[in-house]
Amino acid sequence: MIILDILRLLLTIAIAYLAGKLISKLKLPAILGWLITGMVLGPHALNLMGIELLDAGWYNVLESLLECTAGLMIGTELIWKKMKKAGKQIIVTTITESLGTFLVVSVVFGVIFWLSDVPVYLALLFGGIALATAPAPSLSIVNDMKTSGPVTNTLIPMAALDDLVGALVFFTVVAVVSAHLSTSGIPVSMVLFLVFLPVLIGIVTGLITGLLLRRVHRPGASLAVMLTMLLFSAGVGFYLNSYVLPSPVLNFLLIGMSFSTVFANMIPEEQLDGIMKVMNPVIGFCLIVVILNLGAPLDYHLIFGAGIYTAVYIIARAIGKYSGAYFGAAVTHAPDTVKKYLGFTLLPHSGVSLVFTGIAVSVLEGSAPECAAIIQGTIAAAAVINEVIAVYIAKKGFEWAGELPEEEERNHRIHDAKGEARA
Repeated sequence: MIILDILRLLLTIAIAYLAGKLISKLKLPAILGWLITGMVLGPHALNLMGIELLDAGWYNVLESLLECTAGLMIGTELIWKKMKKAGKQIIVTTITESLGTFLVVSVVFGVIFWLSDVPVYLALLFGGIALATAPAPSLSIVNDMKTSGPVTNTLIPMAALDDLVGALVFFTVVAVVSAHLSTSGIPVSMVLFLVFLPVLIGIVTGLITGLLLRRVHRPGASLAVMLTMLLFSAGVGFYLNSYVLPSPVLNFLLIGMSFSTVFANMIPEEQLDGIMKVMNPVIGFCLIVVILNLGAPLDYHLIFGAGIYTAVYIIARAIGKYSGAYFGAAVTHAPDTVKKYLGFTLLPHSGVSLVFTGIAVSVLEGSAPECAAIIQGTIAAAAVINEVIAVYIAKKGFEWAGELPEEEERNHRIHDAKGEARA
């Protein structure tokens, strides 16, 4: 049975890879092909990547490891010497786009629920879920289309910080709502613990990895040390998720990010380049599986049943992300392209949002089952519709910013032509 599931997974990955290549021919990001493949071959359609596979213990271990590995793509770019010039800009913009989204969505739904006699506290949960950004889709576009420029350089470090801010706000809201409903309230200490635990795991294992890498100089030995510690980091996270925490809430992408950030800042640039030269194709493979796992649980039937709440949620979240990013970039005097186009790259949402939704539903279903049904139906439908649209818009954001290779080349040609005309 396990062998059959493995063959199903390998066949799904192969189909996703081909679909990505086909989509790329249409000048669209390959991730869109991977995402659609996950939906079409998932349990709600052709069932090649069925629920038995998605729930299998070995698959969850593998998925956790691949998410952790994908985090290397972000962490190894967070080199302090490169970041310190833009540190304030990135922190401020992350806070404004996150809290801006929370504020817009909470206020909009607060008014709607107040007028329709639905408990207003539900609006805070909508806001808490909405500020979550799924970094994998936009980072897949960066990896696939080789984008470069101010928007790309801002997005990569923001991906790590955004998850932290999102988790902190969401779990704080859950604690408040949980206390309001007089259920088993979540202590503030537990909130902070759950938010920062993945980072703490990554920092500790990354520090050990950096110290070990300083003692080895051969490329093969460096790679072996890093891979061993990466496996260990993911193993610690999976053990805590499965046997210690009340529900599996650890973010493995965040473990990989913090793990690689620490060791990347402790070793020479040449040693890091040698490791990443081997790991970059592996990260590309990991991203395919991570996106497939994102798409498979999405039920395309929800598109036809989506109601007014879903439409309002998608629009309000987009306004919050864009306006919050624009404001943060403006007050920190970021380049115009960051002000105008960063918000578009922050629209992908699934993954983290579905985890947050599951936690919110578990808090509500005992005391307020009607509210649990509203939030579950709305976010599930929004996840399907938003993800397909958001991937396309994120790609257009990079294109409008002139950060796709062909756009960059075209801009250089225009600039050179203007220079020749002035001469």
